[in-house]
Amino acid sequence: MQRRQFLFAALGLPALTLAARAGAGQHYAVRLIGGETQNNIWRAGLDITLDEGWKTFWRMPGDAGVPPMFDWSKSINTAAITVLYPAPMRMEEAAAQTVGYKKSVMFPVEVKPLDPAKPVVLDLQMELGICRDICIPGEVQLSLTIPPSGLSGASPVKAWLERVPRPQPLRGAGDPELKGVTAVLEGPSPRLLVEVAFPGGAKDADVFIEAPDGVYVPMTKRLPDGPGGVARFEADLSRIDAHDLKGKRLVLTLIGNGGAATEAIWQL
Repeated sequence: MQRRQFLFAALGLPALTLAARAGAGQHYAVRLIGGETQNNIWRAGLDITLDEGWKTFWRMPGDAGVPPMFDWSKSINTAAITVLYPAPMRMEEAAAQTVGYKKSVMFPVEVKPLDPAKPVVLDLQMELGICRDICIPGEVQLSLTIPPSGLSGASPVKAWLERVPRPQPLRGAGDPELKGVTAVLEGPSPRLLVEVAFPGGAKDADVFIEAPDGVYVPMTKRLPDGPGGVARFEADLSRIDAHDLKGKRLVLTLIGNGGAATEAIWQL
């Protein structure tokens, strides 16, 4: 298994409160805001704004970087808390390719209360990586109380929910469709070939692959399209022990033009 390396060239550990900006020179701001309540699920949003040229990472950060880490253990009146990830982008580096976000991102948060008649208190301790030419590890502490009646007023959480990849069975007419995965795990050139149809066009399309148990799947590269304009992506597995993927359940995130994205599950 290949380990990704993340070099912290500078240190900055700001502690933030609701809607407060990070300290000067830390290059980012974080806030926790309330969203809509629907079907006994209360929503919030973790909003991150980055200075120009800075970036942060997706749950699978690519060849380098660290994913955000969320600790909700001190929250009150919560039966379950789920952080959702909007579709990320590929970010080219001189020596690596990473996956994440630039300028801003909001992670929608879905909360199931233990008792819907009582307030929910979200208490978050978060670790995240912020990078430009150097990388800064950040530690964030935030809290938010959501009353039983929910929070009133307009919220951007719903718009960011639309950017979260939809499962293949729920995809829309313009969403990417997984056509197949071919795995070659033996021989001198192990690889994964992923074929996807992009109804909205595949000019800026991308595919990211995740495996469980800490197994890292290398970043894909785009191949010439197949018959019918089906987009083809290949992950070169020669950098890892391809046998580690046998029997694994892969998660494939398919990103098309115009922000359309879907998530597919494939069992090897």
